[in-house]
Amino acid sequence: MTNIVYISAGSNIGDRAENIRRGIGMLADMGDIVILDQAGYYETAPVDYVDQPWFVNTVFKLSTRLSPSRLLARLKAAERMMGRKTGGIRFGPRILDFDILFYNDLVMNTPWLVIPHPRLHCRGFVLYPLMDIGPDLVHPVLGKTVKELTDDLDGGGGECLLMTGRQEALCAGN
Repeated sequence: MTNIVYISAGSNIGDRAENIRRGIGMLADMGDIVILDQAGYYETAPVDYVDQPWFVNTVFKLSTRLSPSRLLARLKAAERMMGRKTGGIRFGPRILDFDILFYNDLVMNTPWLVIPHPRLHCRGFVLYPLMDIGPDLVHPVLGKTVKELTDDLDGGGGECLLMTGRQEALCAGN
């Protein structure tokens, strides 16, 4: 069975957009993953730990036959290949960060993986890019569309500035 998965990507070290492009490219090169769509790039204020540079964030859609845990292992492998170190400040600076937002309409809660992502509904840096490619996606726990969740932010969730539109991001990344 082919699974449809939405992934968030962020970086705030070095050439942030290039880090994301390279990371997504690595995933596609690993096999068993096909990139289907990608949002624009957004420059976003840090959330939770704010004493750090702004991030660049995007969301992309992929298809895969990998299980959630095997996909997570691939995402973490790509982060490591890009130079991400473990440990450090929670929500602190990072060269690359991938998170599974939605995996079909799966609801999963394990010590190492929660799907849908437990904070996506309150994170502008996730919801605004997700609006580019999936405004009608329904959160399987909250029962609201991405558009409704974005409307509910009401100015919260961190400041987001569009850097490149969706079409520009696709051309640069593929």
